[in-house]
Amino acid sequence: MDDSLMLIRAVEATQIPSGHAVTLPEGTPVTITQSLGGSYTVHVDTGGGLFRIAGKDADALGRESEAVKVVAEGPFEEALVWAQLHEVYDPEIPVNIVDLGLIYAMDVTDVADGKKVVVQMTLTAPGCGMGPSLAAEARQRISTLPGVSDADVLLVWDPPWGPERISAAGRTKLGLD
Repeated sequence: MDDSLMLIRAVEATQIPSGHAVTLPEGTPVTITQSLGGSYTVHVDTGGGLFRIAGKDADALGRESEAVKVVAEGPFEEALVWAQLHEVYDPEIPVNIVDLGLIYAMDVTDVADGKKVVVQMTLTAPGCGMGPSLAAEARQRISTLPGVSDADVLLVWDPPWGPERISAAGRTKLGLD
């Protein structure tokens, strides 16, 4: 994707890979490098590097805002948790966190008012500052599911991530097979 434009308004963004929150001013020239899972990765054309802009702020890019899909009704289904996790993308790699092999475990327990979902995930590199942002996005998406009263996403480092964890679909998307 190579879509150059200027920001229509100032927008909150997350610097990649540090994870620092910044405000990109109105009129900043950017190029959209990735648009997956409802968020945008942009390159600031004036040498500013890469930034992630949330789908709710798509209007700053002249796009229609994208809200996280909410499944409001029905019983809890673990498959819906996996479906939501498949919508979370690494901002630098066009593969979701499930197919990248970043999800190590999911634990679902019954609590008084529904289900508590705890996911253990890792990152491709321990020093990546995007970890808290990716974990927060995953948690927010899980929290939208019916029957979920509590969700947590924990960053873990054991075992260390390696490219052998990438799924067949992820390997195909990355051209590794």
